[in-house]
Amino acid sequence: MLKRSILAVTLATTPAFADPPVVQNVNMKKAGDSWNFDVTIRHKDTGWDDYADGWRILDAEGKELGLRNLAHPHVNEQPFTRSLSGVKIPEDVTEIGIQARDNVNGWSPVVKRIKLR
Repeated sequence: MLKRSILAVTLATTPAFADPPVVQNVNMKKAGDSWNFDVTIRHKDTGWDDYADGWRILDAEGKELGLRNLAHPHVNEQPFTRSLSGVKIPEDVTEIGIQARDNVNGWSPVVKRIKLR
């Protein structure tokens, strides 16, 4: 009986992990010496308790090159697209990754890879 009680308490206190946010599409354009990005994300936003709250641009080694924080849930706007401009990407970088984040589970384990040149 004690084992059942411990299991019940453990299950009751374990957070329910929602699906991670998914980067569905990326449009990018070089503008002088920087880049502009439009990133489309899908996530099962439920409100302030669980929503996609950011995305970032990474180089091949995982160094962050740009970060776009998202200030509110997008419950009724799925998928949604947000932009980030003025991102400096070193000339020797030929591939980047886009990774989305939600406010419950943090960074998604999936990184969308994109060739630059």
